Amino acid sequence: MARRFKAAIIGGSGYGAGEMLRRLLIHPEVEVARVASIDHVGKPVWHAHPHLTGLTDLVFEDLAPKDAARGCDVALLALPHKVTAAKVPELIELGVKIVDMSGDFRLTDAAAYQKFYGNAHPHPELLGTFVYGLPELNRDKIKASSRIASPGCFATTIELALLPLAKAGLLAGATAHVVGITGSSGSGAAPQEGTHHPVRAVNLKTYKPLVHQHTPEILETLASAGAGSVELRFTPVSAPLSRGIFVTVYLELPADAVDDKRLAALYDEAYAREPFVRRPTTRLPEVAAVSGSNYAEVGFAVGEPAGGRRTVVCFAAVDNLIKGGAGQAIQNMNLVLGLDEKLSLQDPGGWP
Repeated sequence: MARRFKAAIIGGSGYGAGEMLRRLLIHPEVEVARVASIDHVGKPVWHAHPHLTGLTDLVFEDLAPKDAARGCDVALLALPHKVTAAKVPELIELGVKIVDMSGDFRLTDAAAYQKFYGNAHPHPELLGTFVYGLPELNRDKIKASSRIASPGCFATTIELALLPLAKAGLLAGATAHVVGITGSSGSGAAPQEGTHHPVRAVNLKTYKPLVHQHTPEILETLASAGAGSVELRFTPVSAPLSRGIFVTVYLELPADAVDDKRLAALYDEAYAREPFVRRPTTRLPEVAAVSGSNYAEVGFAVGEPAGGRRTVVCFAAVDNLIKGGAGQAIQNMNLVLGLDEKLSLQDPGGWP
């Protein structure tokens, strides 16, 4: 019997870590060796993740990252932004493969990190040494790397909505106006004013308009796909959902360059062989259709020509905790370990 790979989860008490645990407990090739956390120390993991009650004997341990990952093949980091950056060097020294869910190593530009995350990066020399973990764009690079920076939830959704256009050169000089609606779990497990249920459940409100921290990683990713001159105007919106992201992107493109037939061909060509991205043909993307799963849905609408331009509206939906978070991290982990990227991720979620 072949040896199973061992994984350590570092930062194990949050919603993303709970989703990681849920899926790794049924993973046929990977087992969780340790779960490190400064919260709930000594308590079983189901103390913070009640859906796992009775399914595992793992407990939360207060361990330094290098101790948590010792003897493991991969470290899965679910630590907050700014915390991760200080911890990664000891994992690199240990030689373990790293899949990081924070934003600390997604960017290559230290100035952009300081602008959008509010602090100087403690290890700017490591920026650019992680592969950006969007499999639909960087699969081969991910397979060849030992350090993966998994994308942000908004970033994943917006990038999947726009990648086919970027690859076709249609975003050159364009301005993408984006409204992204998100569920409360994206704000983390710790209660905050923005996730307080009596307010969130009856409310819609924007936050960080035009300055959201996922903006630079989206621009870097689109540039690497062929859209270096695109501009992004992104407004996020908090919605009365626990899970889910829905983005709407408005573009004005040359009328002679886009129509329904061409866009359908571009999206279908881009995603025909992607296991977790689909374009519904009888409806547009919906959050309920992907919630609880690692699947993403994409779609578009095309307006009538006017003044030599057409309005193109692109849509995408994901579960922010899965394809926008822990599921994509596991997809990246599978690729890094040389496994089938679909392992433990093919369940379709529920409806509604």
